[in-house]
Amino acid sequence: MTDESSTPGPKPKVARLIETYEHELATIGAELESRWTDPDTDDSLRTLADWFNEQLLRAALADADVETVTDDVSQLYSLLTGDTGSRGERTQIERRLERQGVDVSSLTDEFVSYGAIRSYLTGYRNASPPPTEGQTSAATTARTIDGLRQRTVAVTESKLDRLQDTDQLRVGPHRVFADVQVLCERCGKQYDVADLLAAGSCDCYES
Repeated sequence: MTDESSTPGPKPKVARLIETYEHELATIGAELESRWTDPDTDDSLRTLADWFNEQLLRAALADADVETVTDDVSQLYSLLTGDTGSRGERTQIERRLERQGVDVSSLTDEFVSYGAIRSYLTGYRNASPPPTEGQTSAATTARTIDGLRQRTVAVTESKLDRLQDTDQLRVGPHRVFADVQVLCERCGKQYDVADLLAAGSCDCYES
């Protein structure tokens, strides 16, 4: 995770809202990242956006000293976004909140999209989602290939030792190397597979 305070450039919307409600949303950035990157959860960016907006609504109501004990914040959020209830019910809840000192129009404008959540997590916190089921990450692939390479070296050394022991091979002190190379036939450049996986592309795709 990146230290948020050291991230250059203008802060994304999610980061600015967390800063605005720093008391109520103090830990929400870390929780967003944890819920998105944990392979044992299946929270989508849309799910996280709705959850963040609900926490934002709760924070805004608390900031306006609106009592929320008797209110279901999730239901309030669904009404304000039009996901549930009728237009009349939405108008009714908006008027009640306005009487309690909440600027409903400004508040709903602050609600974020799933794209804003993605930008915050990837661009501001340098987070990456876990691979989906059946999908292999580059890092996992690199580890698998390295394991196979090391096994190839071990097996080769064992076979050479056996040949030496039976006088079928004569060789001085030696070391065995196993390299896996990838040749791109478009650009003609050859890469060590680990370097290619780390880079994510060959020279063909450099901008």
